[in-house]
Amino acid sequence: MNQLIDLNDSSISLFIKREDLLHPYISGNKFRKLKFNILEAKRNNKDTLLTFGGAFSNHILAVAAAGKENNFKTIGVIRGDELASKINQNPTLKKAQEFGMIFEFVSREIYRNKENDSFHFDLKNKYGDFYLIPEGGTNEFAVRGCEEILTSDDDSFDFICCSVGTGGTISGIINCSKPCQKVLGFPALKGDFLQEDIRKFANGNNWEIISDYHFGGYAKVNNELVDFINDFNEKYKVPLDPIYTGKMVYGVLDLIKNDFFPKNSKILLIHTGGLQGIKGMNLILKNKKLTQINYEVQ
Repeated sequence: MNQLIDLNDSSISLFIKREDLLHPYISGNKFRKLKFNILEAKRNNKDTLLTFGGAFSNHILAVAAAGKENNFKTIGVIRGDELASKINQNPTLKKAQEFGMIFEFVSREIYRNKENDSFHFDLKNKYGDFYLIPEGGTNEFAVRGCEEILTSDDDSFDFICCSVGTGGTISGIINCSKPCQKVLGFPALKGDFLQEDIRKFANGNNWEIISDYHFGGYAKVNNELVDFINDFNEKYKVPLDPIYTGKMVYGVLDLIKNDFFPKNSKILLIHTGGLQGIKGMNLILKNKKLTQINYEVQ
């Protein structure tokens, strides 16, 4: 569903694709990324999914929920061995555990080996055979799923905007966009390495990375961003997560204000879900005595 964001007197037409409404726990790009991975796991007669993530990972919870729905056992390799004793204090891990996920908590040093074959071999010795889904879910099957985000109803948009984490979502969007459309990616973290990651999967050249709106890096937020998210939800009834979509929408509206887009442009924002993480983020904001987000997934 594309929802109009009424900018009043602006010559810009702005809509947001509500991918967050696809599923309560496997929402947005996680739903898209897991679709063909689940089918591939079934095709290979696997009964266990293993993946990686941090304390409040949307991906971890989505894999746990998808596993439960599709009768897979699930294993989450979690960054931070100190979290092992704090599951009940962490809404993401607690819910994932309720969905049946088994956790392997590792130190941050060990977690850096998440792409090494030797680490995967050790995990198979401990847990048996499994279907491996990378951190964030990005692989060729994830990109294929994200190629289904845009439909023929979206052909009239001049610009497609989305947040960027591991690069899988924007790659799929680039692949299914029209050559006349410009795809803008808004990274949630610092660094120029994303360009190379996107080129691994993207077929077109009609894209650009806007790297000015990460608010200091991954999972970094401040009162300005939180106030924006709260105001946006109050005005348009669209909740935004603070890690990804909130930063992207902030960036697009700032660019509109500064005349980045030509007059009469038609812009589509992609809501990639992630709302379950708000509850965990509010715990962090509360501890830091910062403004909290006034919307939480129950």
